[in-house]
Amino acid sequence: MGRIVDLCGNVAAAAEEGPDGLVLPIDAWDQLRQDWSDEDIEDALGLVRDSLLQTELAEAADSLSARLVELLGTWGDASAWARAVQGHVSVPLDVIGQLARRVDRVEEVLEAFRDDNGPDRRGFDELRRRLMDVGIEEEMQGDAE
Repeated sequence: MGRIVDLCGNVAAAAEEGPDGLVLPIDAWDQLRQDWSDEDIEDALGLVRDSLLQTELAEAADSLSARLVELLGTWGDASAWARAVQGHVSVPLDVIGQLARRVDRVEEVLEAFRDDNGPDRRGFDELRRRLMDVGIEEEMQGDAE
């Protein structure tokens, strides 16, 4: 077992972020091939990738959950709860933006673990586009004048 751990450690140290995830440079492959088969190296690379994604998922989920706890907690006292029941609540735009960014990252990481399609993102992606455009509207109107 210790040898596998050593291989994973070497792979993690040498791996670089590529367009499709973690990759090993050719010189790292060549060095590892002295003691390991390509299949073992690929397996170790997969384990390292999964471990990194799980860590990212846990961090993103933790951040998202903390923010949701804060947001939902604002409706915990009696007067806020009464306003919520009456439909008189609003969520500030900055909170919507923070939640959208965190959910987006959680969704990115979850894609690596899902066996089927994720949720319908059309409305969410439109919200993200609108959030990115906040502030640009005024600039665009100023350029037109």
